[in-house]
Amino acid sequence: MKPGPQKQFDPEVALEAAIEVFRAHGYEGASLSELMSAMGIGKKSLYDTFGNKRSLFIKALSSYADRSVNDIRAQLNPGKRESIISGFRRLIDSWIEINSMPRSHGCLIGTCIADFDSSDVEMAQLLRQHLNRIEDVITTCLEQAEAAGEVHLQSPPRDIARAILCLSQGAALVGRVTDSREVIESALKVVTKDFLKPAS
Repeated sequence: MKPGPQKQFDPEVALEAAIEVFRAHGYEGASLSELMSAMGIGKKSLYDTFGNKRSLFIKALSSYADRSVNDIRAQLNPGKRESIISGFRRLIDSWIEINSMPRSHGCLIGTCIADFDSSDVEMAQLLRQHLNRIEDVITTCLEQAEAAGEVHLQSPPRDIARAILCLSQGAALVGRVTDSREVIESALKVVTKDFLKPAS
C-alpha cells in the first residue's frame, strides 16, 4: 500500500509560529513537541523542511531579524512629509507599547543573546551580524537627521545608535519580567529627550 499524501502546510506560517515559541521560551526552553504543536506539523515535516532544531532556530532568527530591520527602516524613513526625528519618536513609542504588553515575550534577538555566549562561535557571529545591521540603519538615519539640521548630536551618530540599540534590547529583556509600563517608558524616552534634542 502506498503511503498517504503528506499534509500540506505553509512554511512561512509555520516559521512564524516557531518564532513566537522561541520568543516565549528561548532556544533551550523551546521543546520540539511545543514547536511542532505550534507549527502544526509532524517531526518528519519539520526535519524535511527546516532541518534540526538548531537550523530551525537559525532560520527563525534570520527571518525575525530581517523583519526587524525592515520595520525600523520603515519607521525612520517616513517620507518627505515627516521629519526623521518624528520617525524616531514613533519608533520609540512602538518599542514602549510592545515591551509594556502583559506577558511580553520581548525581542528574539535579545532573548538569544541571553541564551548564548561567545563560546558558540556560529551563533555569536550571527547575532553580531543582525545587531550590526540594525545599528547601521539607525546610524544612517541619525546622520541624515543631523545633515538636514533636524538635530544637534552631542556624540557621534554611531555611538548614539549603539546606545539606542543597547537600551532597546535591555528594555525588551526587562519587559519580560516587569509589570510597570513606567519603567520601560522612562528608560526609552531618554532617547528622544536627551539623545535627540532638536537643533536650536
